[in-house]
Amino acid sequence: MKIFYASLLLVFSGTANLYAQEIDTIPINTKGLDIKLKRSPLPSRTGTIPFKPVELNPIVVDARVNYWKTKTSVGINVNQATFSNNWKGGGVNSLAVGGIVNYKAEYSKESYSYVSEVILEYGKVKNKDQLQKKTRDRIFWDNKAALQLSKNWYFFGSINFESQFDSGFSYSKNSDGNEFPNLISKFMAPGYLTESFGFEYKPNKYFSTRIGTGSARQTFVLDTGVYITKDPNDPNNRAKDKKAATKYGVDFGKKFKNELAFQIVSNFEKEVITNTVLKARYQMFIPYDRALNQIDHRLDASITSKLNRLMNVSLTCVGLFDKDNDKNIQWSQALSLGVSFYFPR
Repeated sequence: MKIFYASLLLVFSGTANLYAQEIDTIPINTKGLDIKLKRSPLPSRTGTIPFKPVELNPIVVDARVNYWKTKTSVGINVNQATFSNNWKGGGVNSLAVGGIVNYKAEYSKESYSYVSEVILEYGKVKNKDQLQKKTRDRIFWDNKAALQLSKNWYFFGSINFESQFDSGFSYSKNSDGNEFPNLISKFMAPGYLTESFGFEYKPNKYFSTRIGTGSARQTFVLDTGVYITKDPNDPNNRAKDKKAATKYGVDFGKKFKNELAFQIVSNFEKEVITNTVLKARYQMFIPYDRALNQIDHRLDASITSKLNRLMNVSLTCVGLFDKDNDKNIQWSQALSLGVSFYFPR
């Protein structure tokens, strides 16, 4: 019997606890009820909290937006060979020195951009018992301003200048077998100044094409001494009327010629392989007053591979077809290993 009452008491206690839990979980709306909280028996003090304001100096960041980006490279190449007088393998003592400076500045702000590029090249080689000869000689300065019209199209205006530093010669031999030079070119003989405006297509950072609908080129031959030469291969020597002969498209004895033309200039510059940059420039010049078979073409291409921080190897090729210079295609090629410095580093 005692067991029965104990069991009944446990059941009753459990049911009461469940019921209490259910009642405790019912939400009660206290809105409108006059509920007074019991005051804390602990003593309380009221008053003002004193504080002292601290001056904070604003931090000024001296940051300026630079819209210019410049790059300069200077390269020097030296080749030298020396042989003893009894060297049975054959050979000739020689020394060749060459240098190149390439400067490029780019300005870009919103829809306006400006690019200026300067290329200066000069090199010479001296072989024993021979005259000094040039291996490279070029002055090139190109400037272009453009206004963006859409995502890939720009309206541009450009002006570029091209000539050479030193006199250029062709070499012949006299009856004694000795070399003698024949002057064929020098600074501003010829020299070219080209102005152009039109539209440029630039789909990405490494390729662009200029379509110069309005272009003008001035050809200068400031030293008329280049008209007279003893070179038997010069066609001017075989001309019946010397006054009718021309040099670089400029009439005999004159110093200036102006042409209006349609021009296309394409540029490509990209790192095709790690530390290897391919750079190419193609120019087509179509004079309005001449037949289509008088179109001028020029292609400059170079590939440069950086071996380490200073040394690099480069291959440069130039192809030129200009009937004012020669009726056949002219070309040159140079392979060099040298030291290069880049700024900024």
